[in-house]
Amino acid sequence: MRPAAPPFNDWRRRFQRRLIVSDFLVLVWVVFGTQIAWFGFGNAQLAIRDDSRISDVSYWFFSFVLVLLWLGALSWSDSRSARVLGAGSTEYLRVVDASLRLFGAIAIVAFLTKTDVARGFLLISLPVGVFVLLWTRWLWRQWLVMKRKSGTFSARVLLVGSEASVAQIARELVRMPSAGYHVVGACVPSGKVADVVAGTDIPVMGSVNAVERAMELTGADTVAVTSTDELPPDKVKQISWNLQAGRQHLVLAPSMVDIAGPRLHTRPVAGLPLIHVETPRFSKGQLFLKRSVDVTATAIGVVLLSPVFAFLAMSIRLSSQGPVLFRQVRIGRSGREFTMLKFRSMVTNAEELLGNLQRERAEQGSDSGNEVMFKMKNDPRVTPIGRIMRKYSLDELPQLFNVLGGSMSLVGPRPPLPSEVEQYATHVHRRFLVKPGITGLWQVSGRSTLSWEDTVRLDLSYVENWSLLGDVAILAKTARAAVAPGESAH
Repeated sequence: MRPAAPPFNDWRRRFQRRLIVSDFLVLVWVVFGTQIAWFGFGNAQLAIRDDSRISDVSYWFFSFVLVLLWLGALSWSDSRSARVLGAGSTEYLRVVDASLRLFGAIAIVAFLTKTDVARGFLLISLPVGVFVLLWTRWLWRQWLVMKRKSGTFSARVLLVGSEASVAQIARELVRMPSAGYHVVGACVPSGKVADVVAGTDIPVMGSVNAVERAMELTGADTVAVTSTDELPPDKVKQISWNLQAGRQHLVLAPSMVDIAGPRLHTRPVAGLPLIHVETPRFSKGQLFLKRSVDVTATAIGVVLLSPVFAFLAMSIRLSSQGPVLFRQVRIGRSGREFTMLKFRSMVTNAEELLGNLQRERAEQGSDSGNEVMFKMKNDPRVTPIGRIMRKYSLDELPQLFNVLGGSMSLVGPRPPLPSEVEQYATHVHRRFLVKPGITGLWQVSGRSTLSWEDTVRLDLSYVENWSLLGDVAILAKTARAAVAPGESAH
């Protein structure tokens, strides 16, 4: 007998209520705190010069109205929508957008009514309020992600579609629990109840005609249709009709992964919800912005880290024979070769020993799950000081000079060896649309433990969906990874 489904638990509303209370407390603290800091505890007044019949309004009343309007603007912008909570930058962008629109509207109204509002009061309230709102939202997100990893505060998802599409979407959702989709079952055309979805432990709850029963048994509140090729005509429409409004949800999950939201546009045509996927574009403005950030941040980094450079260079020179820097030919943007710099972390004949190590590992039948890149834990070619540098990725610091020279970027795909490029499938060459990076999605998502397939997928995802905010997020994750270090895999 199957266990009874858990009772309906509207985590969305509970979490949204917590955000409302949190936002309200933040805004009260910021707005009234700014007022007190600017005017003191006196009863300062707004002067309304357009109509002498209207008496001046107290700033205490104005601040109270401002808090309510700001709270409403955050709600009207859907900044607390369950669709944007827990992952991505949309939540933060909506907070900023709602705040800017509100203060812009206040400025326009004040101008039209000739109301004297202290500019300093507004100019301080806006940035401080936005900063504290974003900070508290970030704290709530960390809490939400922690809960989602334990299986709570997530949509309970039933996947419906072909076995191949269900397996693909299931693996992606299981890999990213922070997205808030906890897969509890699947309905596939074969409908063999004793089966599980390939590559997972997710049970098959029946055929595509047993969706309602499967939702009841699993307690699912969301149906995700992964493909419609093998579904009966109008089956998706029938599923949507049978869902309880406000309590159960329908999601269409096309088998396109790693495509960013800004590139997807839904356009209804003759009753058909067509999804338009824009091709990735790299304008001159985007390239100039990325290059400007690279040069500025790298120049500052080289100056600040110069004592570290000197210490590491001296340590390498005194601890082993050979040059301080290791130079290696890599493949960069547009498939052009360049010389990548690193602090030498291996013995001088490391390249000569590589062939023997590869043969030994092949004979033993052991590998790291990566068919193209050679990666090995406890590599015997690494020197003692090199092991410390690789643990904290310090051996990669000289690549900052590659960035200044223009052959690399701070963030980008991993720079491959020519021998690796020879083994690339055609689609993998899309990595060369951008400059390789010192760090990237691949490096902050598992580094040397990832399979070749996952490595390619993450690098191509970066190329397809580049944004400056994405680069900032990757750099932040890289800094955090340096605190909990692992071995460099460049």
